[in-house]
Order: sequence, then C-alpha cells, then structure tokens
Amino acid sequence: MLILTAFLPFLVFAVADRTIGVSEGLIAGAATSLVMLLRDLAILHRTPKILQIGTLLLFGGLALYTLLGHPVWSMMEIRLRVDLGLLAIVVASLAIRQPFTLQYARESVPRELWGNRELLRTADVITAIWALAFLAMVLSDLMLIDWPEIHPAAGIVTTVAALWAAVSFTGWYPTIGKSSVK
Repeated sequence: MLILTAFLPFLVFAVADRTIGVSEGLIAGAATSLVMLLRDLAILHRTPKILQIGTLLLFGGLALYTLLGHPVWSMMEIRLRVDLGLLAIVVASLAIRQPFTLQYARESVPRELWGNRELLRTADVITAIWALAFLAMVLSDLMLIDWPEIHPAAGIVTTVAALWAAVSFTGWYPTIGKSSVK
C-alpha cells in the first residue's frame, strides 16, 4: 500500500507541531512533501501525484502564511486547516475525475488495465471513503474548537478510527473485483 507513504508529511507535521511549534510543523510538512516529490521525480522516475502536489501546496501555503501573517492559531485551529486542506485535495481529485487513489493503483497494475471500468470505479469508491474519513476528522476538529470542554482525546480517537477505517477499506475493497479486472 504505497499510498500510505503519501501521508508521511502529515505525520511529520503532527509530531513537529506538538513538539516544536506550529510554524516549524508546517515547514517540516512542506519540506517532507518536497523531498518526497523530488525523490519520486528524480530517483524513482514517477509522475507527480495529485496528493503529493496538493500536500506540498497545502503545507507550503500555510507555512508561508504563518510566517508572514503571524496568525495566532490554537493546535485545533491549525489541525482544522490541515484536515480541511487534505479533504479539499481528495474532493478536488474526485471532482476532476482523477481520484487520487487511481495514480497509486496504476503503479501496481499493467498499463493495459489503466482504463478498465472496474479499476476506475474501485478508485472512485476508495477515494470517496478517504474523503469520508477526512470529513470525520474535520467535523471532530470543529467539535473540539466549538466545545472546548470535550477532552482532546476524542479528536485523537476520531482521527485514528477514521484513518484505520480508510486504510482497512483500501486494503480490503480491491479484492472484491480482482477477478473482473484481470
């Protein structure tokens, strides 16, 4: 599941944000995105992916805004912006009929199957599930911002559950139609 490595910038951001600060977390997320994109282009000779480009723009834009505008964001407010950005990337990929998961799927199937309807439908469904997971995270962020009396662990539980569900579904769902894709 190569797709999971695409979320490394978000993990780096989360760790850096909590340990050294918001601006540093955003810069670390942007730097990680850039390194991964350059690695894929220069070393692995892979085409840039929507998620990679979107992640670089998201973290780079938020880092630049934070450094120049000096906004005062709580941890939940910055998390909301990052989660909204991620949701926007995924929804945009569906809107332009290029679900972000399709680019990863194409790396593991023969070229002659790239236009297969089952593969395209599978990518749409899996991308929609990821969108739902990110929507759950956004709603959790909003809830924690609006009701600060709710323990922050609720956000962690929601995030872990949403991502676990999306990862599990991504690993399980493609096995349903494999006989028709071959």
